[in-house]
Formats: sequence, structure tokens, C-alpha cells
Amino acid sequence: MALYSEIITSYSKNPPNRFEMEDFSVRYNEESRLCGDTIEIFLKIENGIIKDYSFIGNTSIITTACASIFGESIIDLDISEVLDFDLNHIKSLVWEISPRRKYAATLWLLATHNAIHSYLKDWIIEDFTDVIR
Repeated sequence: MALYSEIITSYSKNPPNRFEMEDFSVRYNEESRLCGDTIEIFLKIENGIIKDYSFIGNTSIITTACASIFGESIIDLDISEVLDFDLNHIKSLVWEISPRRKYAATLWLLATHNAIHSYLKDWIIEDFTDVIR
């Protein structure tokens, strides 16, 4: 558990991908009334592959850390792979997420899914039930 806390603290204090990307393919803003956070996701997509990711927003420690950790993990993945990610994927990478923090931990993922849907112009808008299965 100490390692988990150290990782979350480190990424929340120094998120390497917390900036407003200038050369993006799509940007998407998401807010959570459940945890009070807002996040804006920027994706650069080439030939269906995520080439770059960044975010900005008013985010809690958990949201900031998860957005940063997992943002790094989606670089060079096909967008269809990322659309398959859910809370279980997050748990597989950082251990257990408490029920109280699952919305903060998945806000970045919800925003990323919706950014991809916006990019695809498929008219799908997901909500937390889609990423917390």
C-alpha cells in the first residue's frame, strides 16, 4: 500500500502530461458532479493510433495521478483498444481503487472515451456506467 501512495503522490505533484496540447486532433471536456472534478483531454490521433495525450483541469489528487499514469499508458495504442478499457483495466495497473474514489480514478478514462467518440463523430456519449462495469 505504501508504494501505491508514493506513486499517486508523485504523479499528482508532477504530472508529466498536464498541459494544454497545441497540435491536437480532438479535445474534450468532462466534469463529474460526483467528485467535483473537471478535466479537459487533448489527443493527437494518427491513423487510429493515439500519438500524444495531455490534460488540464481542476482535478483532485486521485484524478490528477490517474490521468497522468494512464495517459502515458495509452500512447501508441489503437483507439479501439482504449475504448475497451474500464475500471478493471485501471485496477490491473495500480492495484485496488476504493469505491469512494472510483469516479475520480475514472474521470480521465470517461473523458478519453468521449474524446475518441467525438473524433470518430459516432454520436456516442458515455457516462460513468460505461467505464465502471
